[in-house]
Formats: sequence, structure tokens, C-alpha cells
Amino acid sequence: MTHTDIAIDWAERVVARSEDRCLYVRQACQRFLDDLERGDFPYYYDLDEAEWRCNWIQEIPHVKGRWAANGEKFVLSPWQAFTVCNLFGWRERETKLRRFLEVYLELPRKNGKSFKAAAIASTLFCEGEFGAEAYTGATTERQAWEVFRPAREIFLRNEQMREHYGVQVNAKSMTIAETGARFEPLIGDPGDGSSPSVAIIDEFHEHRNSELIDTMRTGMGAREEPLLFIITTAGVDFGGPCREKRGDVIAILDQQVADENTFGMIFTIDEGDRWDCEESLRKANPNWGISINPRTVLRQMDLARRSATAQAAFKTKQLNMWVGAKAVWMNMLGLQRCVARELKAEDFAGAKAYIAVDLASKKDLASIAVMVPQAGKMYAFNKYYLPHEQIYGDEADPRYRQWADAGLLEATDGRTIDYDRIEQDVLEYHKMFQIDAVAYDPWNATQFAQRLEKEGLTMVEVRPVVRNFSEPMKELEALTINRNYQYDGSAVTTWCFGNVVAKADKNDNLFPDKEKPENKIDGVVAQLMAYALYIGSRAEASPYESRGMREL
Repeated sequence: MTHTDIAIDWAERVVARSEDRCLYVRQACQRFLDDLERGDFPYYYDLDEAEWRCNWIQEIPHVKGRWAANGEKFVLSPWQAFTVCNLFGWRERETKLRRFLEVYLELPRKNGKSFKAAAIASTLFCEGEFGAEAYTGATTERQAWEVFRPAREIFLRNEQMREHYGVQVNAKSMTIAETGARFEPLIGDPGDGSSPSVAIIDEFHEHRNSELIDTMRTGMGAREEPLLFIITTAGVDFGGPCREKRGDVIAILDQQVADENTFGMIFTIDEGDRWDCEESLRKANPNWGISINPRTVLRQMDLARRSATAQAAFKTKQLNMWVGAKAVWMNMLGLQRCVARELKAEDFAGAKAYIAVDLASKKDLASIAVMVPQAGKMYAFNKYYLPHEQIYGDEADPRYRQWADAGLLEATDGRTIDYDRIEQDVLEYHKMFQIDAVAYDPWNATQFAQRLEKEGLTMVEVRPVVRNFSEPMKELEALTINRNYQYDGSAVTTWCFGNVVAKADKNDNLFPDKEKPENKIDGVVAQLMAYALYIGSRAEASPYESRGMREL
């Protein structure tokens, strides 16, 4: 039985659900099986190349645990064979070069992802392009060595492989004199000058910006078939580059975006699955019972049931669930299913809409939210604003620059947010939609509201009190669960959702809160204010009192 046979068999079992895996893994398997049947495809599957690479990797000795102590070689699990076969088997018909140039692999801890990445980097270091450059990159030296160390140990423990390829193992690098190849760890932003043929980016969820990946990607421009291999567990930063990359991969798996050169697989649980049962642990951990010790993890699950702090860490590390705030309000798995990237506010021109403005101080985000109810669904859009210095200053959060460069965040002139700019955008929305009123938080916004009133808009105060937010929070959560809420997947909006904590009173009324000042929630607050207008419009047909918020 070839490794391709193993890969196909595993994919078919996953798709048929005889092996229980999450939606994203099923989609990756279905994509593979569908591609094998495509006749008009610019790529073909090279069985011999896939088998050769799998066999090469299985000549690698284990470097940790009982397998290393017994001198055993690495054996690919079915899911690992599936990954390697995809990576090396698919070729471009015209050039015969590898199809996949980027790989995103997200799965819980201790499933062997670092050693697997080290093995793949090692085969490309030895059997890749002439003058290959292989790097393992991370935010810290310790993390960069998590992949480089096992790669180094591979050659230290295998004299035959070391001598065959002429690998010189140094303290902090490896080289091959005959081909000019080198393999070394990188920490933080490496700057320009590198020309990677393979770059392993480890624990991408810890990266605050995409500088390392951007540098690696641009440095690969001269390579014929480079590989950018991202491996990570889930994290807590919904505004970071990892979460954004994850969203891109999900869009590919959902067939919302066509990208034939990116391979992605995400192991986690599905929306609605219990987090505190063995079945979910088996589902999320493909190496359950192999590199994962069930006895140890089940003990950790028992602890997580008793401790909220332990629960968040357990969900993230053992189930690969993204957990923002410790008691995050929104079901983030459910929210991901509500992303519709093709959505644009302009597509709903002329429709009834509900608008809210959450103004901000110097360091907070300002946001306009537009909510459009249509055919039983609620469509949401946000605009975000920050002063130029808060985006591009020396002490600015690096994600703000990234979002501004991507057009997700607007820089206003000066050291404080320019309310005139926001006012102009509100008036543009007034022209675009049918708007009865605009909701706003009256704090520090009196003149802003007065100016818009002079333009003919009815301004409605929505004060930050429980009675104004509880019902919108409950209804918006229900819409999300039922997938009747849709938004454009903006990384800023997703980050805001991941930061919202539901603060409840003794009567189970809810209020949006945040754990830390730096965890911004302004975009969600603006949506809830706009939703409060929508609820009000359902309750009463009479017009709003100017600048007076009635009780809901």
C-alpha cells in the first residue's frame, strides 16, 4: 500500500465521517479527492514524487521520547501522510514544479507538528534547490529552536544521512558545502537579504504582526518553488496576523476564495461540540494515543472543568479553540461561519438601514456601524478610525498599521480623531440608505450630534447602560448561532468580538465589557447601538424624539 493509498483512504474515511474530524479537515479532504478527479486541471498528481518524499522522511530517526530511546525511525500517521502527499505530490503541468507554495497547519499541542515541519524542511534542505536556504522563524529564540533543534538532531543522530549529503552540523546552523545550502533559526524581523527556499514559521499565533512572514515571502521571489510553512496552535489574539491567515484558509476551504497554491488544514472541534468530553479530544487531536497521552490530557480536562483559568488554556492548547477574553461573550466558532467576504455596504444601497456611531478618545477606536435587515438576516458593516499618530507612531500597536495599510482602518489627521471625517461618512451613508435615525453615545459628542441634526438627521442617544444593550446582545448572539447574522470578516471587527466579555447582573441582563484597556470592543458596541435602534423600530412606529433615547 503506497502512502498515496493511505492518504486517499484517510481522506475518504474523514469525508464519510467514519473518522470523526471537524468541518475544516473534512473540507481539506474533500478538496484533495475532488482535485484527483478534475480533468481540466492545470495540476497533476505525481505518485512517485509523493512516495519518494514520504519514504525519505521515514528514514529520519526520532529524536525524543521512547521512540528515540529505542532507535526507531519516524512513521507517518495517515493524516501526516495526507499532508506530505498533498505537499509533494501535486505538480504544475506546465513546469513540473510543486503546486503548493504555502502551507497553513493548525492543530493542538503535542501532535508532532514541530518534528513534522523539521522533517519537511530537512528534505528540502538536502533535496531542494541548489543553494537552498531553510529557516525556522519565531518571535523568540526558544521558539525558533523548537523546529531547528529536532532538525539538527536528525542529522546528528543519522551519520549515514549526514555523510551522504555532506551536512556540516554547527552550533547554530547547518550547511552543505557542495550545494551552498544552509539551515538556521531566525528570531523576530530578520530584515532584508534572505532568499529562503523554505521558511517554517512556528507558533504564528504569538506574532503581533506579519513582518517575519512578509520578509520571508518577498525574499522567496527568486526561488522557483519556495515553501512557506506556517505551523501553530490556536491563540487568543483575534486581531493578530495568525487569525487573519486562518480566516483566509477557511475561505479557501469554503470555496469562497480560489487559491490553488495554498494548502491548509485546521484540526479543532465543531460548533456545538462539547469541549469537556473525550470524543472532542479525539476529534481535535489526530495523534491521540500516539504522541498524545490520553491519560495526561484527560486529567487536564478534569482540572479545566473546575477552573475557569485552566479552562481557557485547555480549550486553546488541547482543542485548538481560539479563546479571546477569558469569558468571551460571542461563540467565535459560530461567528466564523457568519463571514461573507464578498459583502459590501454598497450592495444594499437604497435599503432600510440602522446606523450608530461610537466616538472615541485619543487612544480608542472610533467606529460607524451599519446594520441592514433583509430577508430574515442582519447584515453588518463597520468603519474604523484612529489618529495618524496612533497608527504610525513609534509606540503604535503594529496591528493598526497593518489594518490601515489594508484599508480596514482610516487614519485621521492630527493627534485626536477628526470628527469631521466621521461626520462626512455618516452623511454619505445617509445618501446611500433609508435612515430614520443615527444612534450615538452622548459622551463627548454633543457638538457632533448637533451638526448632523442640522443636516436633517435625527440623532438618538444610546447611553452605555444595561437596558440599552442587554436585548441587542441576546438577539445578536441568537442570530449568530442560527447563521442569520452576516459580516464581511474584517479583522478589526473579529478582534472586537473576541474582546467582548458579557457582564451579567442578577436578572441575567447583559452588558458589553472588556478585560483590559487595550482590548478594544468599539466596533461591536457600535453594532449593538445600531441594533438597539432596530429593536426600537419594531416596537414603535412613531418617530424618535430628537436626541432622546426611549427605553427599549
